[in-house]
Amino acid sequence: MAGKFITIEGIEGVGKTTNIEFIKSWLTQQNIEFITTREPGGTELGEQLRELLLHGGDVCSSAELLMMFASRAQHLEQVIKPAIAQNKWVICDRFTDSTYAYQGGGRQLQTHVISQLEQLVHGDFQPDLTLLLDAPVEIGRARAAKRGAADRIEAEDLSFFNRVRDMFLNRAKQAVRFSVIDATQSLDSVQADIQTRLNQLKTEAAQ
Repeated sequence: MAGKFITIEGIEGVGKTTNIEFIKSWLTQQNIEFITTREPGGTELGEQLRELLLHGGDVCSSAELLMMFASRAQHLEQVIKPAIAQNKWVICDRFTDSTYAYQGGGRQLQTHVISQLEQLVHGDFQPDLTLLLDAPVEIGRARAAKRGAADRIEAEDLSFFNRVRDMFLNRAKQAVRFSVIDATQSLDSVQADIQTRLNQLKTEAAQ
């Protein structure tokens, strides 16, 4: 069976962590080899950049964008592409769609600049499936607030996250790899929707 690259996207509080655990359980039941990873992060360099991005001091928007792609370049070279070459499935908590959403939508950086960096770092290499867990910003923020102190990005205001969500939804309209999951449903319903898409992807991988 061919390796596949699945990314999990969405604003804070939509249940990415919980549903990644569900995906891991499903893959284990299907006897599919996999790894899980995250962005920014996934490598020693990436985790160092993650700490700076989420808990560092004053980071300007352009530096933030470049750090995201620096982490991603290392991640792709060291972790993601080698795993797929070994026919493993890669489950990644965030990828380039988050950069468009947070730095493009939230920070209002020009998307053509993000696109140029995307082309430089990974070109035509894209996820096989992107699960976008979607919920209104107010719901996501209320859930996220229960987790404890906010990091540098989580502390942004409501308008920032509305722009982030809008960009995610706009991205989802542009590529068939997206599956938008209503994260306001019951957890069982959310996971039933996810499992449907995973079954489809497994069928494709086996062909």
